[in-house]
Amino acid sequence: MTHRPVTHRPVSAVPTVAPLTEASADATPDRDPAPAAREIDAVLYDFGNVLVGWDPYGAYDGVDRRDVDAFFADVDFRVLNHERDAGATWQDARDRVAATHPHHVALLDRYVERFPATLTGPVEGSEELVRELRDLGLRLYGLTNWSAELFPHAAPAAPATALMEDVLVSGREGLAKPDPAIFALAVERFGLDPARTLFTDDSAANVEAAARLGLRTHLFVGTAGLRAALRDLGVPVGPEGAGS
Repeated sequence: MTHRPVTHRPVSAVPTVAPLTEASADATPDRDPAPAAREIDAVLYDFGNVLVGWDPYGAYDGVDRRDVDAFFADVDFRVLNHERDAGATWQDARDRVAATHPHHVALLDRYVERFPATLTGPVEGSEELVRELRDLGLRLYGLTNWSAELFPHAAPAAPATALMEDVLVSGREGLAKPDPAIFALAVERFGLDPARTLFTDDSAANVEAAARLGLRTHLFVGTAGLRAALRDLGVPVGPEGAGS
């Protein structure tokens, strides 16, 4: 075996890394910022004119508007309707109107009989947003001022109302917004953390009452505004129409 001398070769120098200068930092590709932490776990929805449109004049197609306005004014329909929302029956209302304004009984009966015609369908973009929130894993609940007798008409008019995990219907409880007790009941029944729950309603009085109990709140004027409010709370919903 022939012995060959070992030739020592110089070790190549390890390349050095130039320090990061301001100029090179500017050349670094941009990175998306970390998504904002989600500040809420649940959304508590009002229904009327938030998920489903409601127009009481819809029951009176073909009736002179002046006659309907006179009926609404004479019986104080806003108060009469709120009492049904708070648990009183429509038969009680009929008995009262028959005693005080008998000439208006037919118009009251027409409202109850034609109530589905007062529901104008889903609020634009509402169902898409509800489905998007559900896909994101948020808990969704309803808190609605609605007569117990007429509430079954909600889901056919706006399917999003049936996508809630649960719904508290005022007429079934004998309480109605803005009574603080109904918000406390919703928090207890649904196991909500008020500080991590967004309540949205088209009534300023209801929103203010909810805020006093510590709920996050949004005064609803349209689905686009609600989407923006959700994004401000770290919920990564898309722009209007993204879920359609």
